Amino acid sequence: MHSAFQYNQYLLHRQVLALTGRFRIYNPARELVLFSQQKMFKLKEDIRVYTDERMTDELLFIKARQIIDFSAAYDVIDSQTGEKIGAWRRKGFRSMVRDEWELLDSRDSPLGILYEDNMAQALLRRFLLGSLLPQNYDIISFEQRVADLRQRFNLFRYELNLDFSMDLSQRLDRRMGIAAAILLGTIEGRQD
Repeated sequence: MHSAFQYNQYLLHRQVLALTGRFRIYNPARELVLFSQQKMFKLKEDIRVYTDERMTDELLFIKARQIIDFSAAYDVIDSQTGEKIGAWRRKGFRSMVRDEWELLDSRDSPLGILYEDNMAQALLRRFLLGSLLPQNYDIISFEQRVADLRQRFNLFRYELNLDFSMDLSQRLDRRMGIAAAILLGTIEGRQD
């Protein structure tokens, strides 16, 4: 596995003024370790993750299974081996009020869940405060919290802290955690 996936903490920035979703992902020393960009003019989501902004070394791609799907599923594939690592499937109606995603393994068996912090704050975000109230997500796998994805308050750009430090046995593949953060940033970008 590439060294970019070795860290327990990352910071994701979403570029505000771009035709497509662009994400820069930094390690704890604030060094750029990953760059992501959606493919333009695609009917299905097609998000690529590279080692840097030159986009010469692709590590992952995240691809929607269908064009329009209320309970969308996104496969996460290792670009270097072509192997499907797993998938994230959005929980349709549940995600309307409070974001909820299902973590699936490479055979689509459930491994865990990603959910927004609490119902009251989720409702406040959607109907009153919008992006003024930052989002917080937890990823649970086998009844253990393995990641915390916490949005930072920033009026000018989307920032998300990724913390995997509680996952001592590394149950969550970091590639899946990073893919989740990019998907959340992509969906949040559409909602803004």
